[in-house]
Amino acid sequence: MKKWLLAVIFGTALVLTACGGGGDDDAAEEPADTENEATDAGTVDVEAGEEVYANNCAMCHGADLSGGGGPDLTQVGSKYSADEIADIVQNGFGKMQPQSHVTGEDLENLTTWLSEKQ
Repeated sequence: MKKWLLAVIFGTALVLTACGGGGDDDAAEEPADTENEATDAGTVDVEAGEEVYANNCAMCHGADLSGGGGPDLTQVGSKYSADEIADIVQNGFGKMQPQSHVTGEDLENLTTWLSEKQ
């Protein structure tokens, strides 16, 4: 029984490997289905901005940006630009501690996404 099961697993793996993934060669030419928005501040990767927010900011500012331990951010873009938000994230502001671990593309996606909240 064990030999039979091993043969079936090995055969399945062999068949799947031989198939390769083949398929649609035009798939590489199609644009990825992502939620990107062009804005004055740049291109916003909405999902990435939301993910960075959820992982780093929602604990104090609320999952819906409505505040809690930190201030309401639902309209933060009407008060601060993306660059100003980036400065606040990196250096802190008031009671907010610097979030120096949020850098690079994560910082850009977060701050551009937040700057659109008006």
